This record gives sequence, C-alpha cells and structure tokens, in this order.
Amino acid sequence: MTHSNESAERIRELLDRNLQEVFGEGDDERRRAAIGELWAEDGILYVPPGAIVGHDAIDKFAGDLRATHPDYIYTPHGKPQVLHNAGRLAWGSGPRGATPEYTGWDVITVRDGKITALYVFLEETSEEFRRASAKSAT
Repeated sequence: MTHSNESAERIRELLDRNLQEVFGEGDDERRRAAIGELWAEDGILYVPPGAIVGHDAIDKFAGDLRATHPDYIYTPHGKPQVLHNAGRLAWGSGPRGATPEYTGWDVITVRDGKITALYVFLEETSEEFRRASAKSAT
C-alpha cells in the first residue's frame, strides 16, 4: 500500500483558493499569479466543453468564464473533503446574496503541492451545464 505525501491541509487550501483566486477572480494579473502558484505547469482542467491543458489555456478559460458572469461569486457548500492525493469541494455560483444560479463539484488531484487535474462537475439541470454542453457540441 502506498500513501500520499500531499497534506490534507494543502489540498483543502488548493480547492478553496482555486475557486476564489482563479475562477472567482476578475483581475487578469491576480488570476494568472494564482494559477502559477496553485497549478502544475502541465495541469489539466476537465470541463463540459473538453480538456484544457497548461497555465495559458486555463487562464484564458477562467477569464472568459468570468467575463460571462462578472457579478457572480463562488460560495463553497460545506468543507472540502480529502482522500490521499485528491480532494473535492461542492460550490454554488450566482449574484452575491442570491440563491446560486448553478452548482457543481470540483475534484482535484495534487502532486508536489500543486493541482495536476481539476474535474468540474456541473449540476446537469442547470442552464450553465446546458450552455457548456452546447459549446462542446459545436
């Protein structure tokens, strides 16, 4: 049996910070700095439209997504869970103080203290899921 050398505290930090400082960040420079600090160079983001690889592509995707919802915030639902070198976090997104417009789960894998993969699961009944799925069909 092997054990992960990733600390549960670091995995929880990565989940929280990625949600706020990458996907919740409207400032391009701050978002790019966070990606450099939180993500492995060869990190892969799996979203309904497809797989996105590397810092530049992740930055572009997060920036483009942020531009479609500039007034939305991401709110964690519950505490992050950790298992070996992976973690998951439920979240909602919508205008501050309102019921979330859509919800999802982030599931990450971690190596050397950085995100190597992020799988974003959107609630399939949400408009955001339909929009993202339509993008992948084109």
